[in-house]
Amino acid sequence: MSLIRKSNTGKYGLVYHIVPPYGLMNDPNGLIYFKGQYHVFFQWNPTDTKHANKHWGHLVSDDMIQWKRVELALAPDQWFDKSGVYSGSAYVHQNQLWLFYTGNVKDEEGNASSYQCLAVSEDGIHFEKKGPLFEHPKGFTRHVRDPKVWYDARVDHYWMVVGAQTEDLKGDTLVYRSEDLLHWVLNGSISTEEKDFGYMWECPDVIPFEEKDAFIYSPQGIEAQGERFNNLYQTVVQLGKFTIDGKFIVEEDNLTEVDAGFDYYAPQSFQAEDGRILQYGWMGIPEGKEGLIPTIQDGWIHALTIPREVCIQNGKYLQKPARELWDLTTNVQKIQWNTTRFESVFSSPTQVWTVNWKEAVQDKLAIQLRNEIFIQYDAETQVLSVSRTDWETGEREIRERTLQSPLQHLNAWMDYSSLELFVNEGEEVFTLRFFTEEDSLDFLIQQTAEQEMEMEVYSMKESGFIAE
Repeated sequence: MSLIRKSNTGKYGLVYHIVPPYGLMNDPNGLIYFKGQYHVFFQWNPTDTKHANKHWGHLVSDDMIQWKRVELALAPDQWFDKSGVYSGSAYVHQNQLWLFYTGNVKDEEGNASSYQCLAVSEDGIHFEKKGPLFEHPKGFTRHVRDPKVWYDARVDHYWMVVGAQTEDLKGDTLVYRSEDLLHWVLNGSISTEEKDFGYMWECPDVIPFEEKDAFIYSPQGIEAQGERFNNLYQTVVQLGKFTIDGKFIVEEDNLTEVDAGFDYYAPQSFQAEDGRILQYGWMGIPEGKEGLIPTIQDGWIHALTIPREVCIQNGKYLQKPARELWDLTTNVQKIQWNTTRFESVFSSPTQVWTVNWKEAVQDKLAIQLRNEIFIQYDAETQVLSVSRTDWETGEREIRERTLQSPLQHLNAWMDYSSLELFVNEGEEVFTLRFFTEEDSLDFLIQQTAEQEMEMEVYSMKESGFIAE
């Protein structure tokens, strides 16, 4: 069943990201802290680099720093999931780990159906499938999937949200409620507003915060609007309040993309041991030019982002690298300068760096990384852009975002073929993969105004992240 190469090898192998050992990875699933360990499940095709034969791969960790692969959690081996074990979530109940997932079924004529299913484990490793939880909702196509479950102390029952598509081909999110996690009642659509925003909403997630709540989902079929929605599929967030009636009320028109980069989709949140809300995303976009990604030659494709701490502060949805990740860094170099040009060479393709300006950037800024990634900023418009080489056309492609506040802080997490750029303490994030034939490790900053700034450059420990 296994392929020849491992995904931590090859020119574009990733060192400190969760990757499949071989085959195709997509959505993070079942993120949970259970019996002293963090569990990350993920969509996995262990036999090919195409979207088929979906299983749940599984890793565990004591600290989110060193991970261990464990046996497959779920395989498509029952009548209700024989064509694929699709995405879902996890919940700890009665000292057991409960996995909620979508079973995909296709018959001999090609007709498809989906079931929202349950599997239960005593030890978090071996799971017993319990089968479908409820009937398919009327008025919706077979595209109902990706259950996310949580408990609401205000009403003393559980909620489940699932992505959906109406029979007139519009995206929606359905809400179910339960008192015991076994018997579920359809509550209805999550919104009271008429929906006409794409043809499918995948991987919905509701995150309750003290200040506001966040509703996150991944709509498909959205047309580009200026600097927004320029990927094939998007992931968006709205802030408001999830009511005790099971509706999400948006206080104002605040819909934004969760990530402004090229390669981000299907995130899922969970609660850390200390109560922080963490989130992984899939560092990829399905279909399109996916088949041209060069890691396919090494027998693997795609990865997860680094874990991010998410919160709402002063009405803003913020994302920062999980604090545990800083334990992966070593050998910090601190640099201060007050010139218009700074040039250096990284010691490795895996680097973490931060730049802090004493005052917000005053004019124009350009950063060049490894002669492949270009970051530009214009203080007059407050537009920050990131560009890379399109591996299909060979042309430059760009993503940009008008910042909420003037640029004053950047934090970049670089791996061999990925970059995650956190802007202004997480007000914006740009996530992307890149595949350059050059071995350049050059780093260049140019700015038109002389400004005082401080840079910190960290090396990354390159051993022991995932134990095979």
